[in-house]
Amino acid sequence: MELTDKDAKKILVFGILIILLILVFSVLRPIMLSIFGGLILAFIFLPIYLFILKYVKSKSLAAGIITILIIIIIVLSFWLLIPILSKQFFEIFKLSDKIDIGSMIRIILPYASDQLVNQLSTTLNNSISKFGTSILNSLLGLLVNFGTIALHLLLVGFVFFFTLRDLDKLKEFCSVLSPLNKDQEKKVVVQFKNITGSIIYGQITIGLLQGLLAGISYFIVGVPNAIILTVISMVFGTIPMIGVGIIYLPVAVFLIVGNASPLTVVLFLAYNLLFVSTIDNFLRAHLISKKTKMSQAIVIIGMIGGIFVFGLLGLILGPLILGYFITLLNAYKDKTLTSLFSS
Repeated sequence: MELTDKDAKKILVFGILIILLILVFSVLRPIMLSIFGGLILAFIFLPIYLFILKYVKSKSLAAGIITILIIIIIVLSFWLLIPILSKQFFEIFKLSDKIDIGSMIRIILPYASDQLVNQLSTTLNNSISKFGTSILNSLLGLLVNFGTIALHLLLVGFVFFFTLRDLDKLKEFCSVLSPLNKDQEKKVVVQFKNITGSIIYGQITIGLLQGLLAGISYFIVGVPNAIILTVISMVFGTIPMIGVGIIYLPVAVFLIVGNASPLTVVLFLAYNLLFVSTIDNFLRAHLISKKTKMSQAIVIIGMIGGIFVFGLLGLILGPLILGYFITLLNAYKDKTLTSLFSS
């Protein structure tokens, strides 16, 4: 079978397209996470953008207002909080050196041999030391590499601004490129939107809010190093089946050991147990679709795997990728996957 000129041209065009895709991926790879960060922020702040757009009547102005405010908040947060966080974490790190881990292990495992207790103590001390050193190096690295971080923040703001401003054009462009038929495309878009809302609003945003609200109680009762504890609470608040309780419960023990008044401890626990830990129950109903049912096991597996691959942004990207994959897997199981691509 001879190769016609038409076939040769198709092969040539296809080859050029593959080469260009590889080159585009190489160019975008160093900034891919910043692009995803801008898109995720645009999704989070889309309702606020639409609210502002009702009053300013200009897409560029509405997107510009939100973009400038977010950039100012992020830059000020880095500039003001990183030195404080570094200092407070170093203080906690020094405090951990004074803790007698061997005695704590002996309380938990009263019948363990001295050799086992010593081995566990050495292992835990080394782990704490490595973890503390790693965190401190990361915090100092943020200060040293502030110029590079500023460029990435600028890119995040750029993507965020144009995603909001040109949202309609972006939707139309994606619809044209989509291989799905129009009816199925609408269903898939709704499913993906529900999954995205479930992860970003239902897990991440509410978790951050819970950590922030718990942090308010740390400041009120005068807990030392409250800022770093608030940040850690916000991180754990986003993780299913763990939550902010892993921080505020030890803080309550600290208050008891520190001879805080019984009323202070009771109010502290009541606020966190009855308000902070339960606020997600009624917020989720207002923020995400009730039709979305994301298993917490899928979310936590996605978060852990995402952190290893994407870093901190993996807390969001990991569960999203798993959620999208399971949606397509269910379509395959129900024998509706091929119908998605039929005209």
